[in-house]
Amino acid sequence: MTELDLISIAVDNRHPGHVKIDPAILYWGTPVVLISTLNPDGSANLAPMSSAFWLGHTAVLGLGTSSHTAGNLLRTRECVLNLPSEHQVDAVDRLALTTGANPVNAWKRLAGYHHLSNKFGAAGLEPITSSTVAAPRVAQCPVAMEATLTAVHTTEFHLLTVQIQDVHVHESIRLAGHANRIDPNRWRPLIMSFQSFYGLSEQVHPSRLASIDEEHYRR
Repeated sequence: MTELDLISIAVDNRHPGHVKIDPAILYWGTPVVLISTLNPDGSANLAPMSSAFWLGHTAVLGLGTSSHTAGNLLRTRECVLNLPSEHQVDAVDRLALTTGANPVNAWKRLAGYHHLSNKFGAAGLEPITSSTVAAPRVAQCPVAMEATLTAVHTTEFHLLTVQIQDVHVHESIRLAGHANRIDPNRWRPLIMSFQSFYGLSEQVHPSRLASIDEEHYRR
């Protein structure tokens, strides 16, 4: 046995090894988003999703090609990305297994989805007027970002890029002494991880990135 073999054995004994798996989904943990859009008849639709990430003031949304929300967004080219806190988890869960589409497509029907027209009412949430888009904001969500569609990339899913136009937040999550910053200790986003809801724990370690003033990122 060579010295290299002995080193490899020692490393394997110190660290658990990986095993190869084939998960059906890869939801490792991202914030829940309630997307509000307008239906063809002008009524409001509200749908929970968590396949979203942000780069500056651009957001990328992942939606199924048969998604009713995606159809609304492609047609109107605007939406509101409402971010619920962990305190709105019951309202979000009331929208699970519902769709604004009628009829319900075969995949969703087999998964247990049913058509629901009044999403705001079912969730017990209040729609309020947006400032730059026709779709309403959710009054109870601590964060609401009005957005317009800028790009579409479709494979087996729609990857939709939207530009954030206006950001509205509850005063309760603003950082004291700063007009345009969020206090991460007061903002408690609702997280979806492998179809289960979670909140954030306390900060685990200070970040060196915090030494950069947030305004440095403004373009």
